[in-house]
Amino acid sequence: MPELITLTVDGIATTVEPGTTGTDLYSSRRDVLVARVDGELRDLHLPLADGAVVEAVTIDEPDGLAVLRHSAAHVLAQAVQEIHPKARLGIGPPITDGFYYDFDVETPFTPDDLKAIEKVMGRIVKEGQTFRRWDVTEDEARAELRDEPYKLELIGLKGDPQAADGASVEVGLGGLSIYQNVRGAGRESEQVVWQDLCRGPHVPSTRVLGNAFQLTRSAAAYWRGSEKNPQLQRVYGTAWPTKDELRAYLERIAEAERRDHRRLGTELDLFSFPDEIGSGLAVFHPKGGVVRMEMEHYSRLRHVQGGYEFVNTPHITKGKLYEISGHLDWYAEGMYPPMTLDEERDAEGHVRKAGQQYYLKPMNCPMHNLIFAARGRSYRELPLRLFEFGTVYRYEKSGVVHGMTRARGFTQDDAHIYCTREQMADELTTTLKFVLDLLKDYGLDDYYLEMSTKNPEKFVGSDEVWDEATETLRAVAEASGLDLVPDPGGAAFYGPKISVQVKDALGRTWQMSTIQLDFNLPERFELEYTASDGSRQRPVMIHRALFGSVERFFAVLTEHYGGAFPAWLAPVQVLAVPVAEPFEGYLDDVVSQLRAQGIRAEVDRSDDRFGKKIRNASTQKIPFVLIAGGEDADAGAVSFRYRDGRQDNGVPVAEAIERIVSAVRDRVQV
Repeated sequence: MPELITLTVDGIATTVEPGTTGTDLYSSRRDVLVARVDGELRDLHLPLADGAVVEAVTIDEPDGLAVLRHSAAHVLAQAVQEIHPKARLGIGPPITDGFYYDFDVETPFTPDDLKAIEKVMGRIVKEGQTFRRWDVTEDEARAELRDEPYKLELIGLKGDPQAADGASVEVGLGGLSIYQNVRGAGRESEQVVWQDLCRGPHVPSTRVLGNAFQLTRSAAAYWRGSEKNPQLQRVYGTAWPTKDELRAYLERIAEAERRDHRRLGTELDLFSFPDEIGSGLAVFHPKGGVVRMEMEHYSRLRHVQGGYEFVNTPHITKGKLYEISGHLDWYAEGMYPPMTLDEERDAEGHVRKAGQQYYLKPMNCPMHNLIFAARGRSYRELPLRLFEFGTVYRYEKSGVVHGMTRARGFTQDDAHIYCTREQMADELTTTLKFVLDLLKDYGLDDYYLEMSTKNPEKFVGSDEVWDEATETLRAVAEASGLDLVPDPGGAAFYGPKISVQVKDALGRTWQMSTIQLDFNLPERFELEYTASDGSRQRPVMIHRALFGSVERFFAVLTEHYGGAFPAWLAPVQVLAVPVAEPFEGYLDDVVSQLRAQGIRAEVDRSDDRFGKKIRNASTQKIPFVLIAGGEDADAGAVSFRYRDGRQDNGVPVAEAIERIVSAVRDRVQV
């Protein structure tokens, strides 16, 4: 009898026979997809070594879902090559809520193609093909994949820690492996029907995918994310543990599409992106302009109350400013190209005065530093809080631009606070509270914090300064009582930051407000103040954006509310609808009283029938609709119709006005 080996299985010491696999350990559990062996994910079919620590990884935990979706990506690629044998394989990683795979094909995929591919995937799943790992040498991998040029390129990246854009799912710092899909595994007639370069692991059988997967769309994508490389066709899909979870996800996606700010911007006549202006550059229409005006007005009011001082800076500057700040060293790729101006030539065309390079500003902070440095500063002025709605311009790549959530021109509600080292902890605490309170006023109250720390390859200043700034920020974040999630290496080059991650009505997370602690830019700009003892000291600088940008915040609010803005933000707050034309005059008087109270109210004078007018008000998501007919006019009343369809009849005009004014004044979320 062979000597037994000892394993620790889900925290319990267990003796088993040599050659025992994860499949043997978890044969009675259908929810276990792979095992975590000594901290690394492993296929269940692989034998376990003596002393191994083994944990079950189930289908409903993040690692299990990633394995499920990566396995679905392999089934997708197998189906594509079955239909299109000449298709060459790119990369197929799992992503948030799904997966994708890139293909080099002669023509782009159509919706009908996706249906056909999905049908073949369904057949592969029902066959219950087995995923089998095969560890190979580089020569073996090249021989097996000789007809796959992109895979051969990936093999050449083995051991490269910089291999990115999904390459890590195929090759890593260790050896190479190929995963084979086997039909009839264990039988004499077993057959390898497809294979792919992959690190794994995978689910035991394609049958695990069940009927809880779906292809969602296709798009063009550059190989390994570089525009210098060939353009491939990317097919996206999603996979879930159950059909019900798939259905719920698809419903969320459909609702997200209905709430897409680009779609609602057109439907509600809020804003547009004219081709004549350029990608990522929005114009606000009158209704959108009203919402933006209210957002900015309330923000300005709160900043006045918070002790901020208002400044304004130009949209363009000499390049020297961004040499001092370091942006031209670290951020040039995100800036628009320079313009050479002010060159002077003599009559013969010789340069008499060299031109200078000017840039559209990507950041406001260097200009605010110049305002601080414009005259001597005393410790008595600190903390000095400078605030600006400053428009900036960043050259986002065309594939990254997305409506107003990733734009090329946008306005930041930008504040820079200059304080002493002794003041910085209290000022950070006050700033964070200010940010969170203001977000709540806009109806966003589900959030957590993210802590972005130094990128060791991209920073200025000493390690000691970074350590002090990081620990100060961390202490303030932890004292808030909110969940704090690490973001290693995510800081800007000049200092660490905490960001407020907000969840919207659909549960999606958006990075909104940011607070950065910076000891480095005051040093680079040689900022000073006179301390109480007469010495010259460097201030500490806090960068703070509440909205992030007005445009992005507008987009998030639009999607959060589905275009049904709370009454205080709504472009039209009240629409008065007469039952018939003779009652227009009566409602004109009601609307006049509302306007006198600062309410945005209109009378619907269109030729549409009454029912159509009510439907139009619903489509335009008007918060309050006031209806009047003969009985209402005789009683000095209106019928009050709310956005959710509720109706309150016979409300005296004075009471109706008070209800509306109160809802707007108190920022009631209706």
